[in-house]
Amino acid sequence: MALADPVRRAMVARLSRGDATVNELAEPFAITKQAVSKHIQVLEHAGLVTRSRDAQRRPVHLDAAALERLTAWIDQYRLIAESRFRQLDELLGAGDSHQQQETNQQRRKRN
Repeated sequence: MALADPVRRAMVARLSRGDATVNELAEPFAITKQAVSKHIQVLEHAGLVTRSRDAQRRPVHLDAAALERLTAWIDQYRLIAESRFRQLDELLGAGDSHQQQETNQQRRKRN
């Protein structure tokens, strides 16, 4: 997945503030410009960024609409996961209370 890598996530965060060149995207990382270009290619293939030519510059642009679609998709799965965790918590909580009742009954029988 394009956003599985922390470098690519940081690039997307940087691009959310405005367009940037490969050099600008490379600044905060201790990696080669070639590695930065490969990360940009992954983001391009995912449809999250595009490049254009502006005289000598080749700025990278974030496709905000694509990022919004991705965020909406992730949110759907997050809601499903949260619902399942709530169900699991309820199930585990019910098991704990049942186990506690049995323990209390065993204590009463001993006394």
